[in-house]
Amino acid sequence: MEYFYKYILLFSSTLVSVNCIMWNLEPNTQKCLREELQQNVPVIGEFEVSEAPRQSVDYVVTDSKGHILAKRQDISKGKFSFNTESYDTYEICFTSRVSPHEKGITQEVKLVTKHGIETKNYDAYGEAAQLKPIEKELKRLEDLSSAIVQDFSIMRRREEEMRDTNESTNSRVLYFSVFSMCCLLGLATWQVLYLRQYFKAKKLIE
Repeated sequence: MEYFYKYILLFSSTLVSVNCIMWNLEPNTQKCLREELQQNVPVIGEFEVSEAPRQSVDYVVTDSKGHILAKRQDISKGKFSFNTESYDTYEICFTSRVSPHEKGITQEVKLVTKHGIETKNYDAYGEAAQLKPIEKELKRLEDLSSAIVQDFSIMRRREEEMRDTNESTNSRVLYFSVFSMCCLLGLATWQVLYLRQYFKAKKLIE
C-alpha cells in the first residue's frame, strides 16, 4: 500500500503543474513564456518584480490568436487568473520600460503559475463544508483521480487522431506512388513507340 501511495504521488506530480521560475529582465527588453493548456483549465499566476527607480514593468497574457486574458502596467507584486477557453498555446510576456534619458538597471522577476486542481484552495473548501482533514484529503484525491482520467482520455483521443492522420497520409502516399509508376510506365511506352515509328520513317529499321 505504501508503494501504491508513492506511485500516486509521483504520477500526480507529472499531471499537476506548479511552475516557479525566476529570471533577470534587462532594461527595455521583453521576456515571454509559453505553455500549451487544455480546454477549461483554471490558471493562477503570482509574480514579484524587484524595485528599480524610474523604471516600470508591464505584463500581458494572450493566446495564440492575440486575445488578451490578463494585463497590467507598472507592476511590482500581484496575481492574475483566467480560464482557458480551448486547447491552445498561452503566453505571458513581461516588458521593461525605461525612459530614453535613463540608463536603467536589471530587475529580477519571479513568477509562480498553477493550473488544474492545484488552483483549488482545499483548506477554505474544508472549512466551508465542515470537512475533517481525512475527508478534505479524500476530496483532493477524488479531484486528482478525475483529472488523471480526463488526462488519459485526452491523450487517447490525441493518439487516435495522430494514428488516423498517419494512416491517411500512408494511403495518400501509396496512391501517389502507384499513380507516379503508371505515369512513368505510360511515358516510357510512348517513348518506345515514338522512337520505333521515327526509326521506321527514316528507314533505319524495318
